[in-house]
Formats: sequence, C-alpha cells, structure tokens
Amino acid sequence: MKIIVDAFGGDHAPKAVLEGCAMAVAEYGVEILLTGDREKIERCAAENQISLEGITIEHAPGIIPVEADPTDIRKKYADCSLAVGLQRLADHAGDAFVSAGSTGALVVGASLMVGRIKGIKRAAIGTVIPTFQGCYLLLDGGANAECRPEMLQQFAVMGSAYMEALRGISNPRVGLINIGTEPNKGTSLQVESYRLLQNAPIHFIGNVEPRELPGWACDVAVADGFTGNVVLKLTEGVALSFAGELKRMLKANTFTMFAALLMRKNLQEFKKKMDYTEHGGAPLMGIAQPVIKAHGSSNAKAFKNAIRQARDYAAGGVIDKIETALAAIKAREKMEKSPSEQGAHL
Repeated sequence: MKIIVDAFGGDHAPKAVLEGCAMAVAEYGVEILLTGDREKIERCAAENQISLEGITIEHAPGIIPVEADPTDIRKKYADCSLAVGLQRLADHAGDAFVSAGSTGALVVGASLMVGRIKGIKRAAIGTVIPTFQGCYLLLDGGANAECRPEMLQQFAVMGSAYMEALRGISNPRVGLINIGTEPNKGTSLQVESYRLLQNAPIHFIGNVEPRELPGWACDVAVADGFTGNVVLKLTEGVALSFAGELKRMLKANTFTMFAALLMRKNLQEFKKKMDYTEHGGAPLMGIAQPVIKAHGSSNAKAFKNAIRQARDYAAGGVIDKIETALAAIKAREKMEKSPSEQGAHL
C-alpha cells in the first residue's frame, strides 16, 4: 500500500515527518510518496541519517502558510506540498494522504480536489479522544462551525462506520452532544438532529451531556463543528492541567517520589493510554478517498501512527460502509414520502 505524505506540514517538518515515514516503512511495510521540496528533504535526511528506503519524492517547492486563505490552495499555492499531495491522491497515485498542515486548507483542498463521497453535504473532522475505559470519536471536531440537522445525521453515519471498521466496535453507540438528555433539549439544530438520528441506520443512544464523555458514554459523539471544537479544546486543557498537577504532586517530596517509583508501571500505562500520539491523527470524514489530518505539533511517533491510521482507513472499507448507509437513508426517506408527494413527481 502506498501512502502520500505532506513533508512540510506541521511544526517539526520535515525532520519529524521523515523520521515517522522511515519508521512506518520499517514497521508496516508501506510505501511512501513524499511531497515537498526535494533538495530540502534529501538534505534533512542526510544530515539526520534518516533512511529514504521505500520512500519516493514528488517535488513540490511551495508551502501554504497557516494564515493563508484556504481557498487559495488551488491557484496561488498550487505548487505547495499540501496541494500536490492532494492532487496525487485524486490521481490515484496513492491509497491515502496524511498531512499536519493547515486544517482549513486541507478541508477545502480535499473537498475540491479529491471530492466528497456522493451525497455527503460537508466533510468533517473526526478526532479520537481517549477515556479511562476506551475512546470515542468526536465528529465534527471543527471543520463546520454552522451545521444543518442532515449534516449531523451524516456525521453520525460516518463516525459509526469508522469506529466499526477501524476500532472493531460492533454496532457503535452514537450520542448527540447536548445540554440535557431529554429529546426536546437544545436548539432547533439538536431537536431536529435527534429526530433524524432516530431514523438513521446506526445505534443511536440519544443525547449525551459533555460531562458524560470522559466516562465513555458513547463510541461516537456528534456535534456541530463549533460545539465539537469547544469540547475538544476543553478536554485537551483539562488533560494537560491534570497531568501537570499529578506530576507536581508526585515530585513534592521524597515520600511522593518513592510512591511514584512504586507506581511507575501503572503511570506509564496511564500515560500511554492518554497519549494522542498513539492515535496518529484525525480522519477527514466524507472525502471520497482516505485523508488523515495529523496534529500540528506531531512528532515522529505521531506521524508513524498517522500513516498506520491512513493504511487501516484505506484497507477497512470505511468509505464503502458510508455509501451503503447513505443509500439506506435515502431509501427510507423515499418510502416515507406521502402518496401525494410521490404523485407530484409522476
């Protein structure tokens, strides 16, 4: 399998990207197509003794700045590593694409250049968030600040297909993020979305309050991009604060440091469970081919796991599952039309 990787996306590019790609080739046996400035890539690899075996380079001299207008990716920044990588994916030069570059540019570029799955209104960012018992997929994590109810229904279908195929969860529990559990809670968006989710081919468990998410209340948490991004960033902030306070407590004195030594194995297991680099990146759901958005601060390990995630996404048949579910929704909507509505189309 060949994975296309943006060599100049992220805070630590290209070194961390190259290291992650080399690790992925060695551990997963994948081929890598790197897009970026060839001279800079080869120089970085030579200076850091990074093997380029199993890696080919597609020269792309440009870089799209994070602050750039995402819609400029097809014209002003057509030669950037992100745009060239997406174009190669659209040309079927690889099976999936990974980038830690601008989220806005990736969403716009993937939607316009690669295209969305037929029937999908908007692409959405799915972020895997660890909990103490497992993990859940938050969808949308920030791609669409404003949404319509049918978009949230599609997010739920896509998230359910992803968690079933890649996490091996049979019949994933899908919850709608809301301020209460009653069906009539929230704005018109949540109320109408609740109705649509009840009729979708998924295991919908109803509304889920944000405080329930860390307790693994559901496998897929659905929200508009504004709400989802707030939940995501609050979760990240709480996790960082908790980790910092725990570290301070364990280093407070000789006794606590000794206790930490006794708990070393447990602490290491806890750290691994909550480590975002273990999950790799966020799938850009709804695009016609697999696209993974790696975290901007990704290190080599995170890039390696993002490539693994891209490989599994491509091999898991997620897109086919989404298309099947969308067809089921369309068929049900057609059956539910009143006789008068059906007659109007004759």
